[in-house]
Amino acid sequence: MQASGQPQPSKKKPMEEEIRQVADLITANIIGCTKEVLTTDEAARYLGVSKSCLYKWTMSRAIPHYKSPTGKMCFFNRKEVEAWMQANRVATDDELEQKARTYTKKGGWR
Repeated sequence: MQASGQPQPSKKKPMEEEIRQVADLITANIIGCTKEVLTTDEAARYLGVSKSCLYKWTMSRAIPHYKSPTGKMCFFNRKEVEAWMQANRVATDDELEQKARTYTKKGGWR
């Protein structure tokens, strides 16, 4: 009871909801890392983007995806999505300096 004599609100429901949310996140992470084919929801969660962003990428054919036979649903191959995420690697300053040194030794810049 509170000092005013009224009972304290139960904290059981919020804790149960929090546990359910954590369990859902764990399940989503396991599915995203083990499932070969991802739904739009799973792919968006896996990529850490909104479904709207993912839809824009599919509409512009920026991300590899598959359509269902009816054409209404999109599916994503997890390995292809991972390769797509890693396709635009940015070189470090050290790598660029080494490349420049190699290029100038070959007589590229004069």
